[in-house]
Amino acid sequence: MADDPAQPSEQERLSAVIASYGEAYSPFDAKMRDYMMRAFEPFFREGPCLQVGCAHGDQTSLLLDRFEDVTVVEGAPEFIEIARARVGGRARFVQGLVEDFETDERYETILFAHVLEHVVDPVVALRKLRDLLTPAGRLFLVVPNAEAASRRIAVKMSALTHLEALSPDDVAAGHRRVYRLDTLCRDTREAGLNIAHSGGIFFKPLANFQFNQLIGGPLISEAFMEGCYQLGLEHASFCASIYVVAERG
Repeated sequence: MADDPAQPSEQERLSAVIASYGEAYSPFDAKMRDYMMRAFEPFFREGPCLQVGCAHGDQTSLLLDRFEDVTVVEGAPEFIEIARARVGGRARFVQGLVEDFETDERYETILFAHVLEHVVDPVVALRKLRDLLTPAGRLFLVVPNAEAASRRIAVKMSALTHLEALSPDDVAAGHRRVYRLDTLCRDTREAGLNIAHSGGIFFKPLANFQFNQLIGGPLISEAFMEGCYQLGLEHASFCASIYVVAERG
């Protein structure tokens, strides 16, 4: 079926949502990136690493602390400019959509964090990444969690109609869907990947903006944040993000 000329292209759609990410520093997002690396460290493979989607380059910096060989695929040239200024020449950047990415390189580690909820066809994107893995490589797939405690509270408040409803912030960020762990695992398996591990990152009782206002103050201490991280290891369905570590099927 031909594309509808009245509909924006994926590149145009991506450019339209960049403003929602802003330039403001988010203490909660920074902590989540640290927690993500902490959760994944036991499962990382040595060798070339591919990051799909870099935003402002914060996670890219963390990956470069862990891996010597990092390639970044990012659809937004604006984000590449920001991330490259942050990390210099330590990473290779490729501008384009992951579905169109072509290379002879194969990767031991692929990080696909908070991107799957944006793509047109998640199974197609995951099959592409499966083919970019080495035989022993691992894909680290992370998405926002529809069942996070904060979203459950939002439903009870009638701020959301149901757990998988797209919030105004979801729409502004260009999200097309919100995953539960079972639906994330479903799409992963449908793409021909085996799930080696799955879980959640950070028990989340508050919305992002509430954490951003309270982190570092008397109400949200480092001990409280650590407690939420540890509790999230036991209760994935209440976490801010859910993930799978997948291998080629």
